[in-house]
This record gives sequence, structure tokens and C-alpha cells, in this order.
Amino acid sequence: MTPAATTRIRPRGAARPARRPSGRSVRVRTVLIGAAVVAAVLGLIGIAWLSPLLSVRTVEVVGATAIPQEDVLARLELAEGTPLLQVDTAAAAQRVAALPRAASVRVQRVYPSTVRVTVTEREAVVFVDAPDGTHSLDADGVDFAVEPPPMLTPRLVTPAPGPGDPATAAAIEVLAALPPELRVQVGEVNAPSASEVSLTLHDGRVVVWGTVDRSDRKARVVLPLLTQPGQTYDVAAPDLPTVR
Repeated sequence: MTPAATTRIRPRGAARPARRPSGRSVRVRTVLIGAAVVAAVLGLIGIAWLSPLLSVRTVEVVGATAIPQEDVLARLELAEGTPLLQVDTAAAAQRVAALPRAASVRVQRVYPSTVRVTVTEREAVVFVDAPDGTHSLDADGVDFAVEPPPMLTPRLVTPAPGPGDPATAAAIEVLAALPPELRVQVGEVNAPSASEVSLTLHDGRVVVWGTVDRSDRKARVVLPLLTQPGQTYDVAAPDLPTVR
């Protein structure tokens, strides 16, 4: 006997089951939402690009002590009221970095209305005498100023001082390796070549250093050696130092 078929009858007035949206309608809705979001973002960017509410009102200069603030502002070339988003920070930093005393420069937008300029200045580690005056050189050998050097800055004597000169680089590297208590005693660094570095102390004694090789070892040897009487202290071969 064949079983009877059963048919369920929906009560009158009952709601029909919700129809699931088709895949196409979901995709269309997603595209529309995405387009609306993109339009909103572009609108906000457009407002920020042109809005006077997000424009330059203040320039903050950090780290410039020897460089006059007026020189930094002149190099920035920023007009008050320029929208912050229109400030080319990389180009502005490059312009300020052209100042001789500037070792590095960073320019930042600080919302809502400030441009911050952070400057790292060059510091003299040696000076050289030239016909036009005393030139200060930084740790990279860059000549950045013609002026009297700071106190206790040693004179550098070398044929061609500058950032690309091996003898200049060797002399500065030797100075950096010295113990602080010896560093302040150095009045002159002589470097005819990169392998012939010597130091003349304020009291006239001479330390023959030689090359930059094993400078750590030489720095440890030279201090006790200087307690001995003599005029010339040779640590070019630090395992066999001599005094004469």
C-alpha cells in the first residue's frame, strides 16, 4: 500500500520566509558601499588639501643652536597659510640640509597647523689653518665653518684635509679612539699620510700612533707609558712601545 503524501498548508496571514539575497545583489551592494567609502575618503583628502583649518600657522625648529632660526626659516620657503598636505617635507629638509652647519634635517607635519624642523648640527672635532682663516671640520671631515674653534679642539696638520681624504679620516679616527683624559691633552694631530698619525700634546710631548690599526690596544698602552719620563712615546707597535 502506497503511503499517503503529506502537504503542509501555511496558515492564512503567516509571513512568507525571507528570501536570501542572490550573489549578484550582494556583490552590487558591496561595490556600492566600497564606492561610498572611497568617495568619502577622497572628499576628506580634498578638504584637508585645501582647507585653511589644516594650514601652516607655526614652524617649530628643534636642535638648531649655532644655526640662526632665521636661516632655517628662509631655507624652508614655506608661506604661512599653506595647507599642511601640500608641504613637501622631503624637499624642505633637503633645502635646510644645504646649510653648511646642518649634518641632518628632518621636516614633519604636526597636525593641525605646525611644521616641525629637527636639525642635527655639525660639531668641530679638529680645525685646520688656511689663508682665509681657521676652518672647523666635523667627524666626517666636512669643513663647515671659518671661525675660531671651540676650546680644546686640536689642530689637524695634513696635506689635503677634507671628507674624502684618507689621512684626514685616519686622524679623526685616532682622536675618537683616545681615552677622554688623553683626548683633552692633544693640541695637534699630524697626519702626513693615513699610516703616519702622531699626536702633539699641550706640554710638547709627542705620541707616535702610526696607523689606525689596533687603536684600542694603543689607547690602553699609551696612558701608563706617558707616566714615564721622555719626549716621544711610540705606540705604533703597541706590543713593543718605546719611550725616548
